[in-house]
Amino acid sequence: MPTPVLYREPSAVPVILQPKEVRCSSTDVDLLYITDRGPETDAESNLPYGQTRAKSIAFGSARVEIGPDVSWDILDRESRLAERTRELNLSLGRVEELGRFPDEPYGVELRADGALYRDKVDVDEHKRAAQRLSEELRRRLERSPNKEVTLYVHGFNETFATAAFTAAEMCHFLGREPVCAFFTWPASRTGNFLTSYSRTTESAQYAEDHLKQIIRLLATTPGVERLQLLAHSRGTGLLMRTVRDLFIEAIAAGKEPIKALRIDNLVLFSPDIDIDVAKKDITYGISDPDMFTAWSHERLPRSLGGRLTIYSSPQDQALLVSRILFRSRSRAGNMRVEDVPMDLQRYLAPLDKVDIIVYEGQRTDARGHFYFTTNPRVSSDVIQLLRYGKKASDPGRELIKAAPIVWKFPRTE
Repeated sequence: MPTPVLYREPSAVPVILQPKEVRCSSTDVDLLYITDRGPETDAESNLPYGQTRAKSIAFGSARVEIGPDVSWDILDRESRLAERTRELNLSLGRVEELGRFPDEPYGVELRADGALYRDKVDVDEHKRAAQRLSEELRRRLERSPNKEVTLYVHGFNETFATAAFTAAEMCHFLGREPVCAFFTWPASRTGNFLTSYSRTTESAQYAEDHLKQIIRLLATTPGVERLQLLAHSRGTGLLMRTVRDLFIEAIAAGKEPIKALRIDNLVLFSPDIDIDVAKKDITYGISDPDMFTAWSHERLPRSLGGRLTIYSSPQDQALLVSRILFRSRSRAGNMRVEDVPMDLQRYLAPLDKVDIIVYEGQRTDARGHFYFTTNPRVSSDVIQLLRYGKKASDPGRELIKAAPIVWKFPRTE
């Protein structure tokens, strides 16, 4: 990942602010992973998990190594250079599975009272796994100066390793301050592209309940103050549906989502979602007063502590395939400024909770789909949002307001 522009200035703060004695000796990025991928079955692959759908959720530690032979001093220096003096290559290091939830569906039994009960063995095993994951999270929180968890959800055509690399890059340039985690689901990567994409769509649906369990557990672990939820491409639909279900769940229990789930920012990169579906996802429940049975018909529960931020680019060629497959008029991830519906903008602008940021510059990767990591100006904007909590109008985020809730980068190419 190229150095974001905010770290390139001579007066810029170092990427890693923690004293050397606080850091571990290794420059590896140690990530918490959660997955419902099945074990890798390809004998020629060295990955721990493959493309099949597992019957259970596993979690553990995945180390991403930065090399070759990179010390902290070298990494500090190279992380602030626009033109690096040596290569910084990523490789997947040790992956250690720390726990696993029971196979699904959990057992049930019909008792004499006519009611169904969950199998006690499965319930006890579930509790042990949840406790083990919470313990691992608390251990990592002890080293986190901001007590945040940043969870990344990848998109289509990704492996366990490529998902880990993106999460590690983001984590490093966020100063390694939050607990960095990624949720990796069985996104297909091989075979015919069209059938692979179709299978991935249903695999994302398969993963929804698993991601829901994990976000709920992260939010309720003592010591977690905020969740930053990030998703890319096909993973954005997975994350949006999951968060929507969790909001409804909290509201039905008479709780405000902002308190129950501790979600600060919800950030969608190149969302592979039909624009009309995205509109419904953003405004869900507002037009259904009967949904909020524990609330008055007028008062709406608060949802996010921070903002919903959508990054979009008309140069994103990867989303052209989904536009064709779904016969979609427009995908939320490759909108121009004029494509953002004005009725939606006028509706959302007074709420001051949603930003759509359009990147119209040249592609910095083959299909213009990973500009949030490959373009130093875009990645810098993401870091200003997540690490420093800046709004789109704040100094440091060099954005131009193009419409009520739409911003764009100034052209430099």
